[in-house]
Amino acid sequence: MRMCLCCREMKPKRELVRVVLNKEGEIRMDLTGKAPGRGAYLCRQAECVAKLQKTRALDRGFSRPVSDEIYQQLQKELMSGE
Repeated sequence: MRMCLCCREMKPKRELVRVVLNKEGEIRMDLTGKAPGRGAYLCRQAECVAKLQKTRALDRGFSRPVSDEIYQQLQKELMSGE
């Protein structure tokens, strides 16, 4: 069980999408769930994807500022995966 950063609901790991911050400081979606680095989990619900940037959830999850471009890229990838 993992917690979604936006809605804070506990869900099975397979129902969530992992976003990873690697050693180089790159943030990207980890579809395998096995990439090295700090992971944060998000569900694909439209409400969660919509409030991802508004609440700055990744900033909180990774304890560092995340650029708006990364938020927009992740939102686009999450919405296209449905």
